[in-house]
Amino acid sequence: MPPQSLIILGGGLAGGLIALALAERRPDVHVTIVEAGATLGGNHLWSFFDSDIAEAERALVEPLIVYRWPAYDVRFPGHQRTIEQPYHSITSPRLDAIVRAALPADAIIHATAQSATPRSVQLASGRRLEANAVIDARGGGDLSALDCGWQKFVGQSLHLARPHGLSRPVVMDATVDQSEGYRFVYLLPFGPSEIFVEDTYYSDTPGLDVPAITARIAVFTAAQGWEIAAPNHSETGVLPVIMGGDFDRFWPAADALPRVGARAALFQPLTSYSLPDAVRFAAWFAAQPDLAAADTRAYARHHWRKGRFYRLLSKMLFYAADPPERYRVLERFYRLPAPLIERFYAGRSTLGDRLRILAGRPPVTISRAIRALGTK
Repeated sequence: MPPQSLIILGGGLAGGLIALALAERRPDVHVTIVEAGATLGGNHLWSFFDSDIAEAERALVEPLIVYRWPAYDVRFPGHQRTIEQPYHSITSPRLDAIVRAALPADAIIHATAQSATPRSVQLASGRRLEANAVIDARGGGDLSALDCGWQKFVGQSLHLARPHGLSRPVVMDATVDQSEGYRFVYLLPFGPSEIFVEDTYYSDTPGLDVPAITARIAVFTAAQGWEIAAPNHSETGVLPVIMGGDFDRFWPAADALPRVGARAALFQPLTSYSLPDAVRFAAWFAAQPDLAAADTRAYARHHWRKGRFYRLLSKMLFYAADPPERYRVLERFYRLPAPLIERFYAGRSTLGDRLRILAGRPPVTISRAIRALGTK
């Protein structure tokens, strides 16, 4: 084996960014990606705010960006706002193309991993792979040790018969029906007549009724006066919103296989927003002199401790308000200063930010807020 070699299980966002960081900063490392799907990145669209990425990591994501806008909007029943913060989107085909261009042709193995250790991977075909280090980036995992709500969505990329008239994204349009819980429509204008429409909602359960949500998208687009000429692309998702749990049971100390991404709970607990943490981890991991000795569990545990405030807000959203009133929590949040909002999404809220978010009269009853904070 070469002096340093790494097997990445899973070629999604987290695994792909690790591969790109190593290709750019550690070309001496022999990287292999084991991906069960036909392409890297699956069927996803990832978006991020300009302030999410540190200047030192910009070069890592810059080639991945497909769409860019100088600002974005939010809409609530009692408040609308334009935030002058650049916004970007990455597509899974672009991730697939850029990672493939950065690695040798034989570095990507399309196969299912049956089992893995910190130095080996057993494929379902019977083939065994060995390396100095293995990292599990397959997403998901056992969430039974965590107290979760769920963020669920169906998104469609649509070609319209006539221009839609939007010049920038609408990150949240919460003027839609709120009877089942916090819900919003997410809009990305890809071109004058091309638009991505995603119906997203927070729910107590993980089940996703795709036909019903698809029908809601049709109702929304019709209400805008948009005539759909053809649907181009669709995707679905069920993401955990973490309110609490036991990290040591989620990732026992005896489990020595390194993890990253959702499998390590490396995302913002309230928004399920993973891209900033995926970029930060990839940069950190590539900087470790000995990849086999990189303590990814300690990294993830530190992230878990830092996420306590966001888990508290998740509790407030799910436990302190009845479903039709949950939107008020976010409506109030979007009245706060733009720099605070930027740090919040990046998972870098300061002490002052936290006090500001919690200060004043809450948009829920005080008694229920207190009970929510005490919920385990």
